[in-house]
Amino acid sequence: MDWGGPFFVLAIIAMSTGGWIVNNWIRAKHGYAPSDDWGNTEDPQARRTMQLLTSENEKLAGQVGRLEERIAVLEQIATDPAERTARAIDALR
Repeated sequence: MDWGGPFFVLAIIAMSTGGWIVNNWIRAKHGYAPSDDWGNTEDPQARRTMQLLTSENEKLAGQVGRLEERIAVLEQIATDPAERTARAIDALR
């Protein structure tokens, strides 16, 4: 099976390069930042947005953890017998 020697390899390289150019042209036409060879964009606004979302995600994860602890305490209070709950409250006084 003859693939045409080095011309086949050059054709694949040309098609890949052409696809990358067309991809970036379409992205630029629709207002997106162009990407590099690995698909990473060079948009500083997107990077800043990502940093803000990451910090907000960490903050919300901390809040969820604290709420889960509070819910566990409320479940314990709701399911414990009344006498044990009363003794625990009296012990805190």
